[in-house]
Amino acid sequence: MRELVYYVAVSLDGYIAGPGGEFDAFPVEGDHMAAQNERFPEAIPTVIADAMGIERTGSMFDTVVMGWNTYAVGLPAGMTSPYQHLQQVVFSRKRTEEDIPGEHPNLQLTHEDPVDVVRRLKSGPGKSIWLCGGGQLATQLSGEIDRLVLKRSPLLFGDGIPLFARGAYQPSAFEEVSTTAFGSGVVISEYVRRRA
Repeated sequence: MRELVYYVAVSLDGYIAGPGGEFDAFPVEGDHMAAQNERFPEAIPTVIADAMGIERTGSMFDTVVMGWNTYAVGLPAGMTSPYQHLQQVVFSRKRTEEDIPGEHPNLQLTHEDPVDVVRRLKSGPGKSIWLCGGGQLATQLSGEIDRLVLKRSPLLFGDGIPLFARGAYQPSAFEEVSTTAFGSGVVISEYVRRRA
C-alpha cells in the first residue's frame, strides 16, 4: 500500500509558514539543500527544478495533496500547476475550477473529504503520496500519515500556520528512523508511524 508522507519545513516553534502564508524565512541555501534535493527532487516545483537542472527521478512521490492556501501561494507568480510532474490534488470547500486561471495540467480541485480521497489513492497503484500542506489539512489527515519528514530550521516565527492545526486529543506514536544535522543549522528528522 502507498504511504502518505508529510514532508515539510518547520520552525523551531512549530510553524510551517507565517501568519500570511510567508515561507521566505526558511533557508534555501546551505549544505542541507543538496541532501534534500537528492532525496526529494519531486518536491521541487516543476519550473524551479527545470531552471536549476534538477532531475526528478520519480523515486519517492508521484502524487501531491495540498490545501487551497498552500496551492494558492504560487498563483501570483503564475504557477497554476506547480508540480506538473506529479498528480496534484487540491482540497477546497469553497473554490471552483474558475478560481484557477489558465492551464493546470495534472491538477484536480476537489471538495471531497480528504480522508476518503487519500484512502482511495493509498489503495491504488503508485509511489508515495506527498502531503505538502497546510496545517488544517495535516490535522484532517493525521490518522492517514504513515511517514513524517520534518526539516527543522533554526528560526522562531512567533506566529503563523502551525505544523498541525488544533484537533481532537488522539495520541499517535511514531518511531524515529533518521535524523541528520547540517552545518546550516537545519535538522531533517524522519519518523514512521508505529503500527500496533
